[in-house]
Amino acid sequence: MQLKLYDTLSREKRVFAPLDPANVRMYVCGPTVYDFAHIGNARPVIVFDVLFRLLRHIYGADHVTYVRNITDVDDKINARAAEEYPALPLNEAIRRVTEATDRQFHEDVAALGCLPPTVEPRATEHIAEMRAMIERLVKSGNAYVEQDHVLFSVASMPDYGKLARRSLDEMIVGARVEVAPYKRAPTDFVLWKPSKPGEPAWPSPCGIGAPGRPGWHIECSAMSWRYLGEIFDIHGGGIDLVFPHHENEIAQSRCAFHTPLLTNYWMHNGFLQVEGEKMSKSLGNFVTIRELLKDWPGEMIRFNMLKTHYLQPIDWTVKGLEESERELDRWYRVVAQFPAPPVLVVPPEFMNALMDDLNTPAAITVLRNLYQESVREVSFSGQKLSASGRLIGLFQDDLSTWLQRKHQGLSPSVRQQVDDLIAARNAARKSKDFAESDRIRGELAKMGVVLRDTKDGTTWEIAR
Repeated sequence: MQLKLYDTLSREKRVFAPLDPANVRMYVCGPTVYDFAHIGNARPVIVFDVLFRLLRHIYGADHVTYVRNITDVDDKINARAAEEYPALPLNEAIRRVTEATDRQFHEDVAALGCLPPTVEPRATEHIAEMRAMIERLVKSGNAYVEQDHVLFSVASMPDYGKLARRSLDEMIVGARVEVAPYKRAPTDFVLWKPSKPGEPAWPSPCGIGAPGRPGWHIECSAMSWRYLGEIFDIHGGGIDLVFPHHENEIAQSRCAFHTPLLTNYWMHNGFLQVEGEKMSKSLGNFVTIRELLKDWPGEMIRFNMLKTHYLQPIDWTVKGLEESERELDRWYRVVAQFPAPPVLVVPPEFMNALMDDLNTPAAITVLRNLYQESVREVSFSGQKLSASGRLIGLFQDDLSTWLQRKHQGLSPSVRQQVDDLIAARNAARKSKDFAESDRIRGELAKMGVVLRDTKDGTTWEIAR
C-alpha cells in the first residue's frame, strides 16, 4: 500500500517518496492576519491537517515537520490598521490588528479540530533570511535594484511559468501586473520595496539606504528555507496561489540556491462556492469561520468539508451541513461506546482510500459501511469506525460534549426544557398516549425543534 499524491507541477498522481523518511517535510501557506478567516480559508487548513495526520500515522509523529506561516506584514494589514485605529501610530495599530486576528484564527482552526503545525513562523521574525535570499538573487543576476526597490527578473529564469503552465505572453496579458517605472519588464515582481512614512520598516538589503519591507512572495521562500531546507517534500495551498505566488516562490528559491526544484510535490485544493455562487462580499454570501461556528459544531464543519475530494470544487450549502450533522450525530452514538485507543488500528479499505491521494469521500463511504455494520452488531465494526474517524480528526469529543456543541446556540435552560419535553413525549409513546405525544411534538416544533426517531432513540436539532 503506497501513498499517492497528485502533483500540480507534473499534472499526475505520483507515489510519495520522502527525501528522508525520518524527517518528512511539508510547508503550507498560512493566513495573512488582517481579518477573520473565511470558510474558503478553512479548506486548505483542514485538507493539509488530514495529510499531516496521515503522514504522522505512516512515518511516526516525531518524523514529520509541518510548517504553516503567518503573514503579518502586508498592505491589507496596514489599511485595516489605519481604518480601525486612526488615532494610533500606524505601527501600534498594526500590532493590535495582527495580534487580535492571529488569536481569532487560532481559536477558529482549533474549533475545526486541526492540530497545530510543528512550526508556525511569522514573517516579521524572519526578515534576516529574506534579506539574505534577496542579496543572493542580486549577486547571481536574477534580481536587480531600481529606485529603492529590488525586483526579480523573470527573464533570467528560462522555465518560469512551468507550474501554472503559462507562457510569458500569457502572463503579461492575463495577469494583473503592476506597471511601474522601476520595472525592466511587466512580469518582474517585487522582492523588497521602500516603506511609506509610519509603515513597518527594516534595514534594506543590497546597500539601499532607505529602510523598507519585503514583498509577499519572498516571505514564504525564506521561511520554508529556514525550517525545511533548500528542497523539501510537499508544498501546499489553495489553487488560487498557483500563480503568481507559488510560481514566484519557485523562481526565487531555485535561483537563490541553484537547485532543480523547490519541493517534490505541489498540492493544491480546489475552490469553494457558497450555495452555487462564488463567495464575495458584494453578493452577501461571504461567510467567516467564526460566523459558522455560532450555528454549527466545528467538527461537523470539518466533516462536511471532507465529503468532497480536496482537488474538486466544493459547493457549501446549508442542506449539506444539515445532512452532515445528522450523519455525524448517528455515528457519535456508536463511537461513544469505544474510547480513543492509544494506537489507531484502521481497516485496510479505509487506509487504501486515504493513500489514494487523500480520497476522503471514499474514506467516508467506508465509515458509512462501518456504521451500518455496527447497527447489525458485526464484531469490531464500532471500534473500526472509532479508530478510522479519529485518524482524519473526527470524534474528538465525548458524546455529551458533542451534544452540547450541537446545541450550542441555545441556553442551558432551553436545552433542559427540550430534553424534559422529549422525555415526556417518550413516556407518552411508551404508554400509547399518542395524542399527548403529538401535542408535545407540536410544542417542540413551535420552539423550532425538529425530532428524529430512530431505533437508537430520539435525537433533535434546531430547524435552520
